[in-house]
Amino acid sequence: MELDKIDKKILTLLQKEARLSNQDIADQIGLSPSACLRRFKSLEASGLILGYQTLLDAKQLGLGMTVLLQVSVEKHSPKHFETFEKAIIKLPNVVECLLLTGQSADYQLRVVVKDLEQYQTILLNHITQIEGVNGVHSSFVLREVVSKAGLPL
Repeated sequence: MELDKIDKKILTLLQKEARLSNQDIADQIGLSPSACLRRFKSLEASGLILGYQTLLDAKQLGLGMTVLLQVSVEKHSPKHFETFEKAIIKLPNVVECLLLTGQSADYQLRVVVKDLEQYQTILLNHITQIEGVNGVHSSFVLREVVSKAGLPL
């Protein structure tokens, strides 16, 4: 889908505040509400908009520790990757899982937990028990300097 300047403005506004009404968006970009709604529906239909989320404060929820975990899988076979990914998807504290290249690890996970004890439980009772996992390296996040949910347009 080819995006024009108005489409990009709509998407930028939605990334900042997904709860904006169609009227609010139309007012901010200088379109009529009906024209704005047509563009919005087109962007949704194209699959460009994947969904809507509410961002929560992890610390206020008692999830004060973020861990970046690099995981190596013993054999680089589709079966081992599939087994690992299916198991990781089931762990609610894993909020991001990236398949990597150019690193000694195959995956990087972002895990949010309340404390070191909870992380140890997840690591030892779940992640290291997944068939094919042969190495893990944990890094503890001291401070988030940049954390953006939106994409540059």
